[in-house]
Amino acid sequence: MNLASLFARSAERYADKTAVFWGEAEHSYQELLCLSLAVASRLRNGHSVRAGDFVGLLLKNRPEFIPALFGSLETGAVVVPINHFLKPDEISHITVDAALKVLITEMAFAEFLPRLSEMHPGLEFLLIDEVTADEGQNWEPLPDSEARGESDLALLIYTSGTTGRPKGAMLSHGNLLHNVESCRQVLAAVDFDRFVLLLPMFHSFMLCVCIVLPLYVGGSIVLIKSLHPLKNVIQEIVLRQATILPAIPQFFRALADSPPAVELPLRLCVSGAAPLPGQVLKDFMARFSIPLLEGYGLSEASPVVAINPVKGPWKAGSIGVPIPDVRVSVQDEAGHLLAPGQIGEICVQGGNVMMGYWNQPEATTQALRGGWLLTGDVGYQDADGYCFITDRKKDMLLVNGINVYPREIEEVIYQYPGIREVAVIGQPDPRRGEQPVAFVATATGTGLDEKALVRFMRAKLADYKVPRRVVILPSLPRNGTGKILKTVLRQCLD
Repeated sequence: MNLASLFARSAERYADKTAVFWGEAEHSYQELLCLSLAVASRLRNGHSVRAGDFVGLLLKNRPEFIPALFGSLETGAVVVPINHFLKPDEISHITVDAALKVLITEMAFAEFLPRLSEMHPGLEFLLIDEVTADEGQNWEPLPDSEARGESDLALLIYTSGTTGRPKGAMLSHGNLLHNVESCRQVLAAVDFDRFVLLLPMFHSFMLCVCIVLPLYVGGSIVLIKSLHPLKNVIQEIVLRQATILPAIPQFFRALADSPPAVELPLRLCVSGAAPLPGQVLKDFMARFSIPLLEGYGLSEASPVVAINPVKGPWKAGSIGVPIPDVRVSVQDEAGHLLAPGQIGEICVQGGNVMMGYWNQPEATTQALRGGWLLTGDVGYQDADGYCFITDRKKDMLLVNGINVYPREIEEVIYQYPGIREVAVIGQPDPRRGEQPVAFVATATGTGLDEKALVRFMRAKLADYKVPRRVVILPSLPRNGTGKILKTVLRQCLD
């Protein structure tokens, strides 16, 4: 079994069923399979791609992303999804690091191609629009000799690069199949389900939960063309009777603020890719009777690790319990397991854990210790096995020698009226070591009473945790997957 054969099996079983809704258009399983085989043929015959070669995907959200993915896998190639928000120099780092043979792209990035060719001589390009022109032909699957097994490398997912150069997490076919099956069980996903896909398709969260999972169970994908205005997204969800919405916290914040008349057909919402503020969860649950489950994952784990159970109990502030066949532990810096309630590094074990980092043995050794993946996230498990993330290990502050976790401060600031976004970082201080600084954006884009906000925090936080400085911005910088770029905010303090 591999990802390509998984898709082919579903396409045979659900041939005439709509696999992707795209605005007014509908694309069947059979149509996407034919396009996948067309991509595979182009790669094999036009670019001499063979098993083990690396093929990049530089595509915006569009139905053709799916045949580009599975067509590449059909050849036995390793697929490298690329963040299309990156600049040419950043993209070139990935194409060179992964030694891409072919980059599948579209005309929207035509201006990038000469620059990429200059920085990566020998890189070949395949425009997906040229493949769709061959849609009327009949394509045959490639010889079975190129089929990949579960232990073979399938995807190279480059980490978001919020600190330093992105690293390529090596995910095997088995890693992804394991994670998809675990997600199927925990979400009780069936062929009736229609998954809303509105985040970037290159992101590991979307690849697993919104592409491979629905196609695995014979469901459908409601691919959203644009997130703006919100009312159009809501209309599409209602029109297509979508059932599962995986998204990021700020989207659920927007839904919580939607007009009272809005009703959604969803049976389940999943928040991932960034921490879900407790106030957003509270407001959303007060507005809708739809379960909003916070989950947790990282690219190195294919990516889902934990989620609050569909049938409960749900614990606010918790990322839930490990998904089936995945173990989570909390360890100290020496690798000792910590008891419930003790704070340490969150570690993951299971068939979803990556093979390592591409061409980075030292980073691999640092991330994989004693059979565990060290996530770099700090937290604890309670007596019931629920996991809580207190912060990123590298984001932890030391104020007068005391650990201070920015997320704790952020959660309090989110409770203050009119706050839309917040991020807390540390600023070096000669007397105290570090001092927390809060960056905030208001719901109206206007200013706020900083002294009143500080008084509000002092009533809820120990004095040493209260930021001595509040910086008001129109919005906070984010990467393509919605994570706040604290590295950019730190530059504001220089």
